[in-house]
Amino acid sequence: MSHHSDFEDQLFERLVEDPTSDGGLSDAQSQVEPRNFLRHIMSLAASKLGDGLVDAKLVLSWLLTHLGAGAGVIGLLVPVREAGSLLPQLFTAGAIGALPRRKWAWAVGSVVQGLAALTIAAIALTMQGAAAGVAIVAALAVLALARSVCSASYKDVLGKTVGKSRRGAATGFASSVGAAGVIVFAGLLLWQPLDRAVLVIGAVALAGVVWIAAGAVFATLDEEAQPREEVLSLSQSLVQLRLVREDGQLARFIVARSLLVGSALAPPYLLVLAAAGEGDQQLGLLVLASALASLLSSWVWGRMSDRSARRVLIWSGVAGAVALALALVLAAMGLAQATGAIAVVLFGLMIAYHGVRQGRTTYLVDMAPEDQRAAYTAVSNLVVGIVLLVAGAASAGLAVLGAAWAVAAFAVASAIGAWVAWGLDEVSE
Repeated sequence: MSHHSDFEDQLFERLVEDPTSDGGLSDAQSQVEPRNFLRHIMSLAASKLGDGLVDAKLVLSWLLTHLGAGAGVIGLLVPVREAGSLLPQLFTAGAIGALPRRKWAWAVGSVVQGLAALTIAAIALTMQGAAAGVAIVAALAVLALARSVCSASYKDVLGKTVGKSRRGAATGFASSVGAAGVIVFAGLLLWQPLDRAVLVIGAVALAGVVWIAAGAVFATLDEEAQPREEVLSLSQSLVQLRLVREDGQLARFIVARSLLVGSALAPPYLLVLAAAGEGDQQLGLLVLASALASLLSSWVWGRMSDRSARRVLIWSGVAGAVALALALVLAAMGLAQATGAIAVVLFGLMIAYHGVRQGRTTYLVDMAPEDQRAAYTAVSNLVVGIVLLVAGAASAGLAVLGAAWAVAAFAVASAIGAWVAWGLDEVSE
């Protein structure tokens, strides 16, 4: 058992509200918790930085526009990225459950994400037009698949290595560190010391390197081996869907989460409202707004979700509805094109988006019986992944009438989502 340093102890005590309780960990895991806590933060911060630099909603949308890929291909980015991270979890959860140490699943997934990001950068340097667009979407699909392996294994490793009341602090702090890096990137986009395309492609390549490093750090976690879980075949995996019928709270949680997908899917339509598809100047502002939102919100939501993840979901729905309604008001007043107007809306919407992510993660981990955490996560992700694809297609259809219609639909859904979340049981106690 390797011992941890004073620095790790001090950092741990500084960052968590309650460093003394065992938080449901075994004795051996409690011993190394400060050391693992630091490694969680390092790996997750690097991974979040990668997410921000290869942001499908803003950065890749801009890159594909720049390469002349065409609107049809660009519309695929967010649904592929979001649904591709969720849908495969039902199929991978069984294989991950068979591993005595789940950290390896996350570490390998992170390395593959890095290789996919390096591939995207290479495509951007060597190809043009629709061919580049299709190739990048394909590489993004691989990245999303690898990410789904990370998502499916992460909650389990976190639950085994970090105590209950401290998980939000670990993920929240990591998000903030990752966001700070993205803010530096936004600053470079605004200052523009190099051609903007060079900056964007360089950022995507950097993300690749960072993800590979994150995988290497995560592999050094001290995780107790645990008995193999039975590997679920595909048919057995689909049987897990019965959990939705058996557990009314899970069903309600999934409905709430499905209604809250607008915070992920709406940003490209905000870009259309801002007429910023071509307007290069806005990219830096939008990336900055998105990163600032991540920085401010993760800390607030992370601590708040340790107290009540249900409340985080309610407030996130309200915030999303308000931000999207504001976008519609600006558009109606003809102010949506004003520099920075949509950046303000995006800021509010991304605060809601991070709230939804933080709240749903913490709520699910706290709600699920310990031995069924992976199954609960996989089922909820399968359903929401399908909803994302359907909502992505439906909103693209609505947007034919005008981007405002899609934005309005997401605003209404967010408000209803908040109302559904209101009826969830309180599970964070």
